[in-house]
Amino acid sequence: MEDFFFEPYKIKVVEPIPITTREERKKIIKDAGYNVFNIPAGKVTIDLLTDSGTSAMSQDQWAEIMRGDESYAGSKSFYNFQETIKSIFGYKHVIPCHQGRVAENILFMNLLKPGDIALSNTFFDTTRANVLSKGGIPIDVVIEEAYDPEIEIPFKGNVDLNKLEDTLKKHGERVKIFVLTITNNSGGGQPVSLKNIRELSHILKKYGVPLFFDTARYAENCYFIKENEEGYENKSILEIAREIFSLGDGAMMSAKKDALVNIGGFLTFNDDELAEKVKQTLIIIEGFPTYGGLAGRDLEAIAVGLREALDEEYLRARIRQVRLLGNYLMEKKIPIVKPVGGHAVYLDALKILDHIPQSQLPAQSLTCAIYVEGGVRGVEIGSLMFAEKDEKTGEVKYPRNELVRLAIPRRVYTDNHILYVGKVVESVFEKRNKIKGLRIIKESKYLRHFTAILEEVN
Repeated sequence: MEDFFFEPYKIKVVEPIPITTREERKKIIKDAGYNVFNIPAGKVTIDLLTDSGTSAMSQDQWAEIMRGDESYAGSKSFYNFQETIKSIFGYKHVIPCHQGRVAENILFMNLLKPGDIALSNTFFDTTRANVLSKGGIPIDVVIEEAYDPEIEIPFKGNVDLNKLEDTLKKHGERVKIFVLTITNNSGGGQPVSLKNIRELSHILKKYGVPLFFDTARYAENCYFIKENEEGYENKSILEIAREIFSLGDGAMMSAKKDALVNIGGFLTFNDDELAEKVKQTLIIIEGFPTYGGLAGRDLEAIAVGLREALDEEYLRARIRQVRLLGNYLMEKKIPIVKPVGGHAVYLDALKILDHIPQSQLPAQSLTCAIYVEGGVRGVEIGSLMFAEKDEKTGEVKYPRNELVRLAIPRRVYTDNHILYVGKVVESVFEKRNKIKGLRIIKESKYLRHFTAILEEVN
């Protein structure tokens, strides 16, 4: 019976799921300006918009919430939080923030000035926007295979080291930071190998560029290393994590993913001078450095969640459920990013809706169609999120992929919920030729996909 799978937890509290009709959903999506961010959660049946802040917390996390010390400065909860993070990441300074994008913002405020360059395997939307908002230039140097959804290799989030060296030689001292996203969210939730991290670290040290990890999903990355990288099959998840972080200069984290909480984040690194600058910025923006915009109860819940996310049985169950959806869709010949990543399944909208040009936002069209079909909310990772317009010429540069991310919350849905999602996507795929493109009628300068208003192209 050891081969028979079951979730390594029991359900103690349940939440009702909203059920709507197709006619209701057609009106809802139109009223929302064909932007799923504008749909009230009470009108969503299965919500796969994000895995950020949507986890179910454990009994131990809830228990620690009752123990939270709400002292303004030097709370017991902070020292527990700090000790837990140091035991995993190993860096000297631990600075809490209320979520990951604030950690990015505060870090870049103190590292970047206009014209400076930040590198990554692939920047996600908020990280890219935080670089751009400081006048910085974000450059991706992920391996070429990452752009081909059909290629199946185990570490598709790896950095292209030749591209990295060329970029460093070209831009020299303008490069101020490398942000390594593990797993690589924009590229399909794909992991980075320890071999690649070690080689990356060596090159960056040669050029004097600090390596910071975006660790929102680091535990899932560690699981893939244990599963697929030679020499790590007998290592614990914690041992793998410590080896990863020993190769860098610091990390930032949205704790709303692999720390299994609904709010929170942090920065951790060794540089004393940078720490003083960051803490001063933190006090202005978030609060005193021992609470950083969080309640003591939140700090306690993060400390517990960080430890729980390192449990191999939990990670096995987590990644197995994501693969359940991915394997179902592959059996139905529905194009997705392969291999299935750690936190989400990514639909290949360029292939599914090959009759819709990128100028009409095929990934957003597919996202809306999936909501109308079954009340399932995913998110577009394509031209609405990443297309760039040249302000002088008006020419639009489109991303190489048009993806729809179905991000699965941790410890929330059962396998039946996941298979329902598969059925909804299958139904949309069968009538894909009837789906229309979209046009933007209102947008913001940064992160337009959060608030844009769209309409169907007739």
